[in-house]
Amino acid sequence: MSFERRDVVLLGSTGSIGTQAIDVVQRNPELFRIVGLAAGGGQVRLLAEQAARLRVPVVALGDASKQAELEAALTEQAGSGHGIEILSGPDAAAQLAARPCDVVLNGITGAIGLAPTLAALGAGHTLALANKESLIIGGELVTAAAAPGQIVPVDSEHSALAQALRGGTAEEVRRLVLTASGGPFRGRTRDDLATVTPAEALKHPTWDMGLMVTTNSATLVNKGLEVIEAHLLFGIPFERIDVVVHPQSIVHSMVEFTDGSTLAQCSPPDMRLPIALGLGWPHRVPEAAPGLDWTKASTWEFFPLDDEAFPGVRLAREAGGRAGTFPAVYNAANEECVWAFHDGRIGFNQILEVVEAVLADHTEAGELSIEAVLAADAWARQQARKRIDL
Repeated sequence: MSFERRDVVLLGSTGSIGTQAIDVVQRNPELFRIVGLAAGGGQVRLLAEQAARLRVPVVALGDASKQAELEAALTEQAGSGHGIEILSGPDAAAQLAARPCDVVLNGITGAIGLAPTLAALGAGHTLALANKESLIIGGELVTAAAAPGQIVPVDSEHSALAQALRGGTAEEVRRLVLTASGGPFRGRTRDDLATVTPAEALKHPTWDMGLMVTTNSATLVNKGLEVIEAHLLFGIPFERIDVVVHPQSIVHSMVEFTDGSTLAQCSPPDMRLPIALGLGWPHRVPEAAPGLDWTKASTWEFFPLDDEAFPGVRLAREAGGRAGTFPAVYNAANEECVWAFHDGRIGFNQILEVVEAVLADHTEAGELSIEAVLAADAWARQQARKRIDL
């Protein structure tokens, strides 16, 4: 292998991305070593078990009220006098992201990932980014803080685009094509979606993800967020970023070039591949995930996106095109609506109805800053809750 072992700080270690990243690291100890773990605090015992097994020197815990519980679990798992430093509180992940390392993998879900993203970039670390929300709501704050090549995407779609973009120069790119599985409700009309339940929304046909991301995949808000992310990562205008529905989730995204050629990245739906690429970029990690079995017959399908039934991508384009704090409003209002949907307070279609209404009420508040982003996030949540409770 053509690169020396890299020290990794893993944010969101107890989530889906985090646990799969640990699997990648443990299967490649000659390439990677985890030197710090961060988690919110929902699974304290798992965090302690990970820290003891990986022998990390420091862990960060978002929920400071659970520090004593974590200390007890670490003592149980690693023994008294374990020597593992504990950072706790809302700034703990950002503090950890600035500690010495080679790569920070940000696998936190939601807007709370912004501060750690900026901390990692500010410290000069390579940022393997699975927390798309931090880039989307931070916008030019994040892109301005990043050196060329410092952000490596971990989303399967953007990892696919990064790989395909190696096939030509920036001037040769005609458009980016993001693929979407279509989620559990592919082919349903807007009227059909009016009565779907939270349990049905969590039955994703391809990926095993958390509640928020899985629901966003059902509404296709996740794909809307990815359109904004692709624009910010690769500098391609929104009108040259398309979305197609591909139920098999084998083609993870495509790049069309000016001569009519299209390059696609294809692999079985396994997040360990983009995670490994994020950690090792620009190098590939051997046997990161199984390849395709070309000896078996298969059919790959592609369908146009139904914007009427799934307006999330259209709204994301509008929010992204207006830039500033509009993407933060889009993301925050959606998160509030997703929780309300799972609490039984609104229906499935109302998620995007409320998001659209909140976006319509938003007025840009001057120069973009962290304070402006956080204020817009808080405002959007408040406005969404008001509309949900009407």
